[in-house]
Amino acid sequence: MLGPRSTLLEMIDDMSVTDERIDAALQELKVINRFLGGDYVSRAGIIQLIRRVPKNLPLRILDCGAGGSGLPNVLRSLNRTVDVTALDLNLRACQYSAFHVPSMNVVNGSAFRLPFSDRSFDIVHASLFCHHFGADDLCVLLAEWSRVARLGIVINDLRRSAVAFLAITLLTRLFSRSTMVRHDAPISVRRGFLKKDLSEISSGHDRVSITRHWAFRWLVTIEFT
Repeated sequence: MLGPRSTLLEMIDDMSVTDERIDAALQELKVINRFLGGDYVSRAGIIQLIRRVPKNLPLRILDCGAGGSGLPNVLRSLNRTVDVTALDLNLRACQYSAFHVPSMNVVNGSAFRLPFSDRSFDIVHASLFCHHFGADDLCVLLAEWSRVARLGIVINDLRRSAVAFLAITLLTRLFSRSTMVRHDAPISVRRGFLKKDLSEISSGHDRVSITRHWAFRWLVTIEFT
């Protein structure tokens, strides 16, 4: 364990960074999610929440803090229509998503003040996003996401541990070509969660599942009744 959650800022938290460093970081994060289990975690969480949606009806998913959202590709194997809206505050990230997945709706906006009406989506999904915020901000986010989601919320994020910190530091030093990823990845782990952190943040909701997944990931599903 690395002690309390870090409050250090990551480079990607700086919204003034809108150059090719964003592109390089988002491309590497896609690879990290594919090979270190992140894609599987998101897919598993969404499957948990869609049991009540008939297969002939499209799924409407809001991907918050989407970065270079690969969610449409991750969910392709569900063999059903999935409409993903990717939302990010960084304009360059939005441009990246729009270029790589032209069929996806991309919105440049804040996850704290969503420009959508109540129950606009079936599910709100957030991958590697929540660790950027403190507990108070996360409670605000969950309230806003609860407003726009009909079925529930899926959170895929990092588990804080010394082993995870050492592993990602070594991996990024050996293989990463992105200065942003090399800087941010170890900080991300230090800003990650223990189970008690997630339990406290989600305590206002009734049907909450918190499970560990490879590699050093948490899956949190909040199901609405």
